[in-house]
Amino acid sequence: MTAGNRLATGGRIDRSRPLNFTFNGKPYSGFEGDTLASALLANGVRLTARSFKYHRPRGIVGAGVEEPSTLVELRGEDASGNRPASTVPLTEGLAAKAVNCWPSLAFDIGAVNQFASRFIPAGFYYKTFKWPNWHFYERPIRKAAGLAAAPSEPPATGHYETRYGHCDVLVAGAGPAGLMAALTAARAGLRVMIADEGTEPGGSLPSRRLTIGGTDALEWVDATVAELSAMPNVTHLQNATVWGYREHNYLMVTERAPANPSLLERTWRVRAGHVITATGAIERGLVFGNNDRPGVMLASAVQTYVNRYSVAPGKRAVIFTNNNSAYAVVADLAAAGVEVRAIVDSRDAVPDEARAIVHGIEIMAGKVVTEAQGGRQLRGVAVASKSGGSARILSCDLLAMSGGWNPTVHLWSQSRSGLRYDDPLATFLPDAPAQAVSAAGAANGALTLQDALRSGAEAAARITGTEGPDIPDAPDLPYAIEPLWRVETAKGKAFLDLQNDVTVDDIHLALREGYSNVEHVKRYTTGGMGFDQGKTGNINIIGTVALAQGLAMDQVGTTTFRAPYSPVSFGAIGGLREGTVALPYRHTPITEWNLAQGAFMYEAGARWRRPGFFPRAGEGLQEATNRECRAVRFGVGVYDGSPLGTFELKGRDVGRFLDYLYSNVMSSLKPGHGRYGLMLSDDGLIMDDGVCFRLDDHRWIVSTSTGHADAINGHMEEMLQTRFPEWNVFITPVTSQWNNATICGPKAREVMTALGTDIDLAPEAFPFMTVRDGTVAGLPARVVRVSFTGELSFEVNVAPRHMRTLWAKVMEAGQPLGILPVGSEASHVLRVEKGFLSLGHEVDGTVDAYDLGMGWAMSKKKPDYLGKRAVQIRREAGGARRELVGVTPEPDRQIPEGAPLTPGGRKEKTEGFVTACVWSVVHERWVGLALLENGHTRHGETAHVRLKGGEVIPVRVTPPCHYDPDGDKLRS
Repeated sequence: MTAGNRLATGGRIDRSRPLNFTFNGKPYSGFEGDTLASALLANGVRLTARSFKYHRPRGIVGAGVEEPSTLVELRGEDASGNRPASTVPLTEGLAAKAVNCWPSLAFDIGAVNQFASRFIPAGFYYKTFKWPNWHFYERPIRKAAGLAAAPSEPPATGHYETRYGHCDVLVAGAGPAGLMAALTAARAGLRVMIADEGTEPGGSLPSRRLTIGGTDALEWVDATVAELSAMPNVTHLQNATVWGYREHNYLMVTERAPANPSLLERTWRVRAGHVITATGAIERGLVFGNNDRPGVMLASAVQTYVNRYSVAPGKRAVIFTNNNSAYAVVADLAAAGVEVRAIVDSRDAVPDEARAIVHGIEIMAGKVVTEAQGGRQLRGVAVASKSGGSARILSCDLLAMSGGWNPTVHLWSQSRSGLRYDDPLATFLPDAPAQAVSAAGAANGALTLQDALRSGAEAAARITGTEGPDIPDAPDLPYAIEPLWRVETAKGKAFLDLQNDVTVDDIHLALREGYSNVEHVKRYTTGGMGFDQGKTGNINIIGTVALAQGLAMDQVGTTTFRAPYSPVSFGAIGGLREGTVALPYRHTPITEWNLAQGAFMYEAGARWRRPGFFPRAGEGLQEATNRECRAVRFGVGVYDGSPLGTFELKGRDVGRFLDYLYSNVMSSLKPGHGRYGLMLSDDGLIMDDGVCFRLDDHRWIVSTSTGHADAINGHMEEMLQTRFPEWNVFITPVTSQWNNATICGPKAREVMTALGTDIDLAPEAFPFMTVRDGTVAGLPARVVRVSFTGELSFEVNVAPRHMRTLWAKVMEAGQPLGILPVGSEASHVLRVEKGFLSLGHEVDGTVDAYDLGMGWAMSKKKPDYLGKRAVQIRREAGGARRELVGVTPEPDRQIPEGAPLTPGGRKEKTEGFVTACVWSVVHERWVGLALLENGHTRHGETAHVRLKGGEVIPVRVTPPCHYDPDGDKLRS
């Protein structure tokens, strides 16, 4: 060894490029290729952190994203918080400090919590801080809460980027299984994207001394990566984590070091035909007394620091294990010149193949470590029989522990695919897939190198339908394990979750308190809820629960794996956001006319200026609105519908594209006909409602709400570019290429006749929800029979240059019939009377089409459409749903929009709210709409509105349509 803990030779570091850095203000040095963790270990720094709750001294435990203890705050240009030291690449001038300690790491006042630990067990905060009131304790608690501070300034240089990708196969992981899978799929001609979170490919191979095909395993990695890089159908993202897996094989991948030097990070949103999760496995620790002391590390992490970073984390080591993999670590330690005092193996019989590679080293079979001794660093361990008895003390400064391996099933589980417990491997493995996904390598339980290579090749071959390649010889130590979920004779605190200071005693307390479900145990104790999501401790928690309850592991089950798999910066999620923008109002050709008529102008969404109402002398809003409504209901009115979003879609695949976007079927429409439909988001919520018309075999018009037009345009483009790039569809926004005057009311046909048109206006020739091209008032026009008021309507679309002329002629032709311009206030009243939904009122982000009484718009014929599965999942959960109903106040009076409905009008949890309340010119009274729990079954009942101040207003629950429920008027 050299000075400190750096080995004289070996490793993947560049010794010709020394780097200077500081930790807690003290200067140190390392090399290019180091991480902050490896550099600290090389410099002999053992105490690197304080624990979250008890402020116990902690050191480095892992070598990757699994690191639970040493979180750091980076300062200066690299400012960021709560970064695992093992994932921070060492750079020149890096400045890092420990978190959660004051005034210093060595002398932390918070350590007094250790003496009060019996008074602050798991869940203590649920039972305390109640007297005299919470605010008495709030300030000191908030000051003590949290870890690192958030950066006060954005990065001085560089920016973030978002990119979309699509591929036939996405391989998550570039270890031996992932590389073999990518190679097999790419050779078959598939478009392959491979993403790996490591700074270099190979997975665990840079940390181990193995061969493939008779040569160093890393030579095989280099050759494979070179072949993949030369293929035009392969995209290789290194130092990129696949952290989210959504429906329809939609995955999020963040590159932390893109090739473009101006980029800080780039997030990909990838649509994959098939996903192969070759994400490897994570070693779990062992649970014994004081197993958190600095110097207690995962055996695989010790192996990584020795082989990859040329660092010996200690000079005298003891190994504690229950499986074979730790014996390879022993062999590597011995080869590096580290003294191995003994191997403590909880198994009574150690396999011969494991013994064969550690000649001359004492093996203490059937024994366990009961306690780690020391304070700020490990001094020794107590070893005893599993059943107890006298202990033997072994002095050491490094304890490498291995409790077995957990396949990294996070992405697999995020895809909603199942897991099963495997007894021989003592872990949970992927089971039935819920999407087009396969698991390979260690992520699927193939824990030896030969098996991992074969697993990757076979996973890809099943997708391609081709023969897999020949698997090179790759000797490895066979894996065998006997589970040890905790040392029952442990002395001192035995930690299961190092990051959140969760002990065996905490789990037992949760069970005594009645929290028997593993999800409840997680929330009561916070086990697995830290930044690391319990990567090293969750299975031990499940094992501890199983032992305490006398259950099998699969009876306990696992907690939910949620995105992100590892922390992601907000900048990477948001993408590029720079500077300010000016958003001027948008106007139609009729704006000047509206202003000349004294219209009160509103912003109608998407910055469009539209008239709210047209007051005459002495009129207020209500009087003007009532007059306009009467004109539409009993005579004729006209409104400017130009701001409605309009898109022309062209191509042979438009029909099936619209079938995917809309919840109902559009492809069956005949030319000249249209249909109302709903667009849902990925999570099954209503994005927009509108109408769709088919002009000919390959040309369609899609109409959207005004405020959502830009969002729907982006939504359609995203779907086309990221999910269906091979489909023949062209989207053209034509909102500003068409203006329209919508003539509505019982006398609308008379106005159209007076204008003069070559279109047959008879109901039989021009029925509701059809479209005709022709001339109106001598102008080329497209006329649509569609109604947003519930009355007979003709939407006359012309080019913007003709809009003023058309409008003038409409007002002239309609004058004898008493035509009036109609503002958005009257339109709101008319749609409430008719029970039509509004995205800003009834669609509140919680309801779906069934709640709104529009289950007919949810196709039962289509095998799939966007949001279908999400709606099913949400509704399968059961429980009361807020459903759309009509309400009539009793007594007759106005109710504020948003007013809550409570049971009996009492001051308790609401059962809904009033979405709209208007004066109906048809019924000459106030009517409204509301979302009410189980509202569809409560027609005829009386509900109660509770206003501020305690006033209660009874309302009669009715069907949501207050006018012409059969639709005879709009079809006339």
